[in-house]
Amino acid sequence: MKRSPIKKVIILVSILAIPGFLFFYLLPQFAKNRYKSLPIFGEKVVASTFHTVKGKKIPDTIYHQIPDFSLINQKGDSVNWLSHKDKIVVMNLFYTDAMSNEVIKYIKQLSEGYEKKPLVRFLSLSVNPEDKSKIGDYASQLNAQPGKWDLLVGDTTSTYPFIRKGLMLDVIKEERKDKPSFIFGNKILLIDVQHRIRGIYEIDNPEARSRLEDEIKVLIAEYLRTVKDGR
Repeated sequence: MKRSPIKKVIILVSILAIPGFLFFYLLPQFAKNRYKSLPIFGEKVVASTFHTVKGKKIPDTIYHQIPDFSLINQKGDSVNWLSHKDKIVVMNLFYTDAMSNEVIKYIKQLSEGYEKKPLVRFLSLSVNPEDKSKIGDYASQLNAQPGKWDLLVGDTTSTYPFIRKGLMLDVIKEERKDKPSFIFGNKILLIDVQHRIRGIYEIDNPEARSRLEDEIKVLIAEYLRTVKDGR
């Protein structure tokens, strides 16, 4: 039995409408879940306060946050969290006389890719307080621009507790006859705008470096979504 012209038109319109429906209605839903949220490292405590999601009360969680600090950069300026308000931060440890500064070389390369992207900043903290007299020249050799890539230094009474408790990293100073030596992990931290650690990466692992580069972009997307949603 032959279909009427009207039925043929209805079938044709339906077929053509399906791709449009999928694009305009379903694709945005998939796009919302494109990025899996990054973990938050450190101790967490369930608070006595609540927030509501779809009418259901859910306890708030207090996550580990890196405390504020006051350290000197390569220009002799004081740097703290206020200097990096609403910024995503990539942070590492180093010292100028280290036999190998692979992390610094990698951070230089990485920071150059974000030179014109103001949302991301880089902090490199020296574990040697004697670097205070050397850090200016060292930064010049690296072409590290203050405000974009700050090389920081302070005395051990303030920096070591900050490293161990705030950054959750290890550092050991070994006293030697000629000059002190420092032992610390070649790790890089990815820190969100709330000063929470969202990633810890081993510089010696190429897979970890690749993951860091991807997860910086994920954190940028997360922050921009948060700003857009007004949260």
